[in-house]
Amino acid sequence: MQLGKGAIRAALAMAALAAGGFAQTTLKDAFKDAFRVGAAVNQAQFEGRDARGDAIVTAQFNTISPENVLKWESVHPRVDGYDFTAADRYVEFGERNHMFIIGHNLVWHNQTPRWVFQDEKGAPPGRGALLERMRDHIHTVVGRYKGRIGGWDVVNEALNEDGALRQSQWMKIIGEDYLAKAFEFAHEADPQAELYYNDYNLENEAKRKGAIALIRKLQGQGVPITAVGLQSHDKLDWPMVEQQDATIAAFAELGVKVNITELDIDVLPRATQQSGADVSLNVEARAKLNPYASGLPDAVQQALAKRYAELFAVFLKHRGTITRVTFWGVTDGDSWLNNWPVRGRTSYPILFDRNGKPKAAFDAVMGLMH
Repeated sequence: MQLGKGAIRAALAMAALAAGGFAQTTLKDAFKDAFRVGAAVNQAQFEGRDARGDAIVTAQFNTISPENVLKWESVHPRVDGYDFTAADRYVEFGERNHMFIIGHNLVWHNQTPRWVFQDEKGAPPGRGALLERMRDHIHTVVGRYKGRIGGWDVVNEALNEDGALRQSQWMKIIGEDYLAKAFEFAHEADPQAELYYNDYNLENEAKRKGAIALIRKLQGQGVPITAVGLQSHDKLDWPMVEQQDATIAAFAELGVKVNITELDIDVLPRATQQSGADVSLNVEARAKLNPYASGLPDAVQQALAKRYAELFAVFLKHRGTITRVTFWGVTDGDSWLNNWPVRGRTSYPILFDRNGKPKAAFDAVMGLMH
């Protein structure tokens, strides 16, 4: 299924007119009849140490995701102990501001302590031992926030680019049913919470087919999966509008909702031929990879605005399927893309600049609703 070119042109024309100036409202109000709009927040923001970021979050968004504080290494750093200090503050911030709170994430191959995959002698644990460790972690974490966190990224990034299951430690030790078990444990801990599978590059055909096969298999096993999360770490030229449209439609046909979970648009030169969002990737800094250190040229600013308007036009077309659009960061200065895959770059992927001011991209997105 393709989005009609006429619809895209009309949406962009509206956005262009609005970009010339209108009485600004907020993202959460503008899209309230379509889907929730949110941001991933860092500890300084939800603890009140970043007043500017805090103000943007509370004004603009009605859902939040945690950058790091609910990942395994943060809440369960030691075999014999949990630390919920920061996670509690994150949840309290969301409750104080009447937001839909996301838990990110329960089972992932990254940011999981080494001890999780070792027994007392340092060897890999057996299947049963690792399943029990997973169950204890999920029951403890999800159970602590039962009725408070509305949705969980249960399994994160379980697929390779070819659509096959990633040979993570979870997969090697437990087997492919580790995914079903993770969802089962999360549902036991909070039967009312929404449960998600979250991944990147699902707009690419091979990986999308693998995800569709995975979701169908889980559904066939009676696994309670609410939505698929499309991370949407996008480029100015990827994914094509037609790819985005077809991907959302494909998951809708499975009867699941779609979340846009980690949206940003990278305007910087590609540092590697490898695509995706593998956090372990690290590329040596070179001047040509950081061309906008002193500011973003207006032509690129406008290209970013047009790109955001194109994507949001697709999201709006699928407003019955998409329940949430979340940006991965509040301002350009908060973005992980300043340090990935090249450390120290100056990146511009969000709707708000380093001073917390709305960019042309903000106006273009808002223009779709005026």
